[in-house]
Amino acid sequence: MTADSPHVADAPTGLLLRVVRRQELAFALIGGFNTALGIVLTVAWMAILGNSVPPAVAVALAYGIGIVSAFVLHRTLVFRVRGHVVRDFLGFVVVNSGGLVLNMALLSLAVSVFGLPRMPSAVVVLGLVAVGSFFGHRHISFRRGADSSTSAAAG
Repeated sequence: MTADSPHVADAPTGLLLRVVRRQELAFALIGGFNTALGIVLTVAWMAILGNSVPPAVAVALAYGIGIVSAFVLHRTLVFRVRGHVVRDFLGFVVVNSGGLVLNMALLSLAVSVFGLPRMPSAVVVLGLVAVGSFFGHRHISFRRGADSSTSAAAG
């Protein structure tokens, strides 16, 4: 957790932030966990649904569960906010969707326009978008005004 984070600076820290002490690292850990969960869920849904259902259905089902999981974990363990659940969730979906579009656009640009190798480009783009997502979630999804009575500092 950083001192320049106005909506969590005085909040009692959860277990994750007590261990890692940096909001950015907590964000990355939850993101890594949620990525692994998405992989497991996709494979599980593919096994459950069988070969008669397109794999994209398994991806969509896993994404639906994964985005709710990511929202709850980021909200409670990383950004530590209260109130405005629907607004926060809609902002979370917008930031995640923007990240997906940005990821697709930047990777296409790197590979198709600049002729860069696919795999290294994917890693770099994913990293850049993850950093952008952190700030998007901090300033859009879980933003609180300094005087908000529903901020984590209030409870």
